[in-house]
Amino acid sequence: MTRERIVVFTGAGISAESGLRTFRDGDGLWEQYHVEDVATPEAWRRDMDLVLRFYDERRSQVLAAHPNAAHRALVDLEKRYTVDVITQNIDDLHERAGSTSVLHLHGEILKARSTVDPSLITRINGPSLQRGAKCPLGSQLRPHIVWFGEAVPMLEKAAAIISKADRLMVIGTSLNVYPAASLIHHAPQRARLVLIDPKPVPVARKGFHCLEATAAAGVPALVAEWLAE
Repeated sequence: MTRERIVVFTGAGISAESGLRTFRDGDGLWEQYHVEDVATPEAWRRDMDLVLRFYDERRSQVLAAHPNAAHRALVDLEKRYTVDVITQNIDDLHERAGSTSVLHLHGEILKARSTVDPSLITRINGPSLQRGAKCPLGSQLRPHIVWFGEAVPMLEKAAAIISKADRLMVIGTSLNVYPAASLIHHAPQRARLVLIDPKPVPVARKGFHCLEATAAAGVPALVAEWLAE
């Protein structure tokens, strides 16, 4: 018997409960930093040291964080279902919890890539990426992050995964960051659609069952329900 495929689409809300600050809430990172100063190609060219410091801070926080109940519950789903996680988050909490199929739309904070060949990606040892750290081609390494104004290279692959979903679980995202937010429209019409967030989220697609709950509370409850079916 073919196992049902569950696709999980996660945003900053699931990591916030592990102590990682979101970017867009009232106390979020964009209240402290201007996007154009730390998260664009222009910022990198204008002030590389500021950009490196910004991501060193984010990396230190990720290394100190731990997966929460929501991350762990998603791993339990793999006992019965085929589970693909697509995340907008740049941390590795899904992987550390034990999820075996994770696609990062916006890059990974614990990795760096070449500034001349984006396919040359390396893991960063420790919290800091230094000026002068070079790829094998001799160019400066940059954070392996999709910055504002850059294409999202994993978008088509994510859309293909969602197009095969029997169930789509959306967790902790405002669904107002494009093009990532458009991915929900690739789920088949027959798919069961669930959104979990403590705040009401306007969803530009009919058929979603919305659960107003935190990720750490709502995800384990829904997973237990699905495993009991």
